Amino acid sequence: MSRQEWDRLAVAMSACIACDLSQSRQRVVPGQFPPGARVLLVGEAPGREEDEGGEPFVGRSGRLLDGLLADVGLDRSRVAVVNTVKCRPPANRTPKRAELATCRPWLDQQVEAVDPAVVVTLGGSALAWAFGARHRLRDMRGRVHSGAAVGRPVVATYHPSAALRFGPAGEPLAALRADLGLVAELLRTA
Repeated sequence: MSRQEWDRLAVAMSACIACDLSQSRQRVVPGQFPPGARVLLVGEAPGREEDEGGEPFVGRSGRLLDGLLADVGLDRSRVAVVNTVKCRPPANRTPKRAELATCRPWLDQQVEAVDPAVVVTLGGSALAWAFGARHRLRDMRGRVHSGAAVGRPVVATYHPSAALRFGPAGEPLAALRADLGLVAELLRTA
């Protein structure tokens, strides 16, 4: 697949009304796919700022993510970014299983379009998409996994919002930084 396929998917997503999230959204947030992206970050769902602007990870979590990516030598402008669901859940709640299942075909097609060298799951919803609901993030993070349902190497880590909740001395921030460093190292040696 290609950039053209990505653009076709984005147009199709913008008309989606397959679940109740379509009733409360301002806009669909298909994600970002810069040419040559070798990393695909998969988050949970758009937040308020993303819903307003139509771009993923532009709020506080996005600003933290940008800084961490820069710290480990990954340029955000060269990283593809999507979410497990494309519409903001009301009050920023966690997406429901039915909503995740409804959006999964979109996400699977995005992975094919990007064809990344590595997929990074940010948080529990993205982890469940890649590995199933029975896995725990703390048990999966810190290493590269093969054989995931996504058919590519996967690094599971915390969502930037968890790092913000637990603060600068919290485990999620340190783990997120370390896991992004692992991704950067993987790309350097690939």
